[in-house]
Amino acid sequence: MSVPDMFRQFLANLAISNAETISMRYGELTSALNKEFRNTDSKIANTLQVGSFGRKTGVNGISDLDMLYIMPKSKWETYKDGRQLKLLQDVKAAIMSRYQKTDIRVDRYVVTVTYVDFHVEVQPVFEQDDGSFKYPDTKNGGAWKITKPREEMNAVAELDTEKNSNLRRLCKMARSWRNKHGVGMGGLLVDTLAYNFLKSTNVYDAKSFLYYDELSRDFFKYLSELPNQDRYSAPGSNQHVKVKKAFQRKGKKAYDLCLKAIEAEGTKCVNDKWKKVFGRPFPANVELAQESAIASISRTWNDTEQFIEDLYPVDIRYTLKIDCEVKQNGFRENSLRRMLASKIPLLAKKTLEFEIVEIDVPGEYSIEWKVLNRGDEALRRNLIRGQIVRDAGNHRKTEPTSFRGDHVVECYAIQNGVVVAKDRIHVPISTNG
Repeated sequence: MSVPDMFRQFLANLAISNAETISMRYGELTSALNKEFRNTDSKIANTLQVGSFGRKTGVNGISDLDMLYIMPKSKWETYKDGRQLKLLQDVKAAIMSRYQKTDIRVDRYVVTVTYVDFHVEVQPVFEQDDGSFKYPDTKNGGAWKITKPREEMNAVAELDTEKNSNLRRLCKMARSWRNKHGVGMGGLLVDTLAYNFLKSTNVYDAKSFLYYDELSRDFFKYLSELPNQDRYSAPGSNQHVKVKKAFQRKGKKAYDLCLKAIEAEGTKCVNDKWKKVFGRPFPANVELAQESAIASISRTWNDTEQFIEDLYPVDIRYTLKIDCEVKQNGFRENSLRRMLASKIPLLAKKTLEFEIVEIDVPGEYSIEWKVLNRGDEALRRNLIRGQIVRDAGNHRKTEPTSFRGDHVVECYAIQNGVVVAKDRIHVPISTNG
């Protein structure tokens, strides 16, 4: 496949497959609120779809959706003086009249409505004369704060037009990278960084899919070279966008992977190189896929690998980090990540204890693991494994170093049926000795 064909198909694969369902839910929520506060049943009036869905930068698997419900101005007197919690409770009650069996709860700023594979955060607001909105904050007795989502959506739309539709596409590709590599970045931060990058250069003003290999390379180089800081200013609104975790190191890794993919252009393996950057949504090489299908007929090992994307939507928003203690005869010898960084070989006949050493997912979640054996010995023994299994309850997994190969261990945090954080570590067992 040519570069334009690869990236055009890649963007098509990122399209939100349940957009109609999401729009239907938005409409039902709007209708329930209009009935309560305006005595109408309109599904489109007095509402604003915001977040990545509203900015048109979301990708398939999107799970964290945002909606503003614009309250009647006549209701301001009812809620203005310290009754922020009462407003959220009334919004919850109105929604519950439509969804009696759905999980609906009041959070600090919003009412969260949780469906099977996504949730909508409904934020009641009062529109101001300048087009901004006052929204309730229930912390410490209550306050009113200002949000400016229209400015953000307009800024993204305007720059996207100026940049030949490249901004929204870059935002979507960056989300695919984030989901592949478990980068704990919120959607608005992704969009802000993509916006700032294209704002800083005119190289891609008139270019399109033919140059998306270079666009990817240059964007990740830009990310890798940004100074560490704890916040950015959102496009249009200039409101603060928090940085949860430094992303520069993973940006540098993506840049290096882009260089290898560009070097491989014109070869059969180029698609696989780009998959290492962007994950499964990037299209496979059709010819290689056909060859693999033919080879599978005569292979002597069972392909038991599972993929998390086939089991749950993936929408990474938080950070999860795993490490591993390397032990022998019950005694701790080293940390696997430290060994990898120091290029100390990992020998066979050790015991590996993988554990979660960092996680910032709020509320309840479950953990699942994947252990994949790779290499000739795994194939010969018919032990590639790769099944995704539930954590036993202690956020740990113990494995032996049985045989040589570049094995992989992955860990996933699942919340409300969505993968919201993930990490992986390579386990290069160098010898049987």
